[in-house]
Amino acid sequence: MARSSAAKHAKGEHADLFALLAQLPLGYKLTSLDKVLYPDQGITKGELIAYLAVVADWMLPHVAHRPLTLVRCPEGMQGTAHHGKPCFFQKQRLAGSPPAVAPVPIEEDDGEVVNYMQVADMPGLVALAQLGTLEIHTWGSHADTPEEPDLMVFDLDPDVGLAWDKVALAAFDLRGRLHRLGLKSWVKTTGGKGLHVVVPVERGLDWDAFKGFTLAFVEQMERAEPKLYTSNVAKAARKGKIFIDYLRNGRNATFIAPYSPRARKGAPVAVPITWEELAAGVDAAAFNTVTVPKRLAALKVDPWAELNATVQRVTAAARRSVHGK
Repeated sequence: MARSSAAKHAKGEHADLFALLAQLPLGYKLTSLDKVLYPDQGITKGELIAYLAVVADWMLPHVAHRPLTLVRCPEGMQGTAHHGKPCFFQKQRLAGSPPAVAPVPIEEDDGEVVNYMQVADMPGLVALAQLGTLEIHTWGSHADTPEEPDLMVFDLDPDVGLAWDKVALAAFDLRGRLHRLGLKSWVKTTGGKGLHVVVPVERGLDWDAFKGFTLAFVEQMERAEPKLYTSNVAKAARKGKIFIDYLRNGRNATFIAPYSPRARKGAPVAVPITWEELAAGVDAAAFNTVTVPKRLAALKVDPWAELNATVQRVTAAARRSVHGK
């Protein structure tokens, strides 16, 4: 089939989808909907936009009004945008961004105030996809008080070849240790080989104290199970172990948002799950932009329904417990 003929065929295949997207209440124009962003799956920008529109109600409680960092691939994963770099990180809001991607003024370490990004609604999420965003990462704080973190994240990153069961058991171990400190936690897949254990907390600690608590907590786990866990970021230190990444809890650090796709083959998605699902043997590799909407349609209860309603804090006793004071 000639290239022009193939393009016409593709547009015809997506005509119904594009017609539905045209009905979204966005306030701006969608363009290049037939551009292929995931070549291995043939997933187009239009299909990515449709995915985000479908999951918006589930995703926004965990993304809205948080400073964002994006992984943008305007020409797709194998594109040649930006001098041969197919994908790039973007932290600051650029001139000409859609109004649905609003600014978040944040002071940098050198004193300069720059505008980061935030979204508030479905049109905001769709605007990110219109920009060619394949990954949405969030801060652990909200845009109104960016210097007061309110979401703790422990990223379980296993060495290559380490069995999934060990990662799952590590998540349960982490959950139990947090519980003993009076902290309830939730879990999500990452679109990769690890898991995130997340802990909502009341605001009050600054970033240094927040990160310091998570470091001390992880070091405590490492001392208890030195053959299984490491807090050392060096690849050489991870051999046969799980790196428990506490660095996501630092100022200006981010983590993959729930329901965000990843810029990886197969269009995998980071997905909130229940602890019961994890215990039963969830297949994280099965979550992608095609299967996740079907999962959500079948769910009777949001796995993270109680997360944002949970009121808990890092107490002085919990800090003393992990710091050994």
